[in-house]
Amino acid sequence: MLNAKGVDNNEFLEYKGRPLVRQGNEIFYGDLSDKGYIYMMIMSEKETDKGAVPSKIMVQLLDSNTKMPVDNTKQKIVSSFTEAFEYADAWLVRYTK
Repeated sequence: MLNAKGVDNNEFLEYKGRPLVRQGNEIFYGDLSDKGYIYMMIMSEKETDKGAVPSKIMVQLLDSNTKMPVDNTKQKIVSSFTEAFEYADAWLVRYTK
């Protein structure tokens, strides 16, 4: 698995104490051994003077056992990483209690 530290390394980036892994346009947030985790897909990007920035991100809460969405209310399309991680963290806190 690729991560910020290199290949085949068990250290992952973390956000609010949960693992965060990106592979291409897909992002996985949370521990797969917990009840659920977040799947994000960057659907489109816009160019800025500092490079490409995601402009459309799909965020889903998935059940770790079934790998399926928890329900339709736990899926959003948002316009920034800030908004995506606000939903992701709130959903994980509630769902994994």
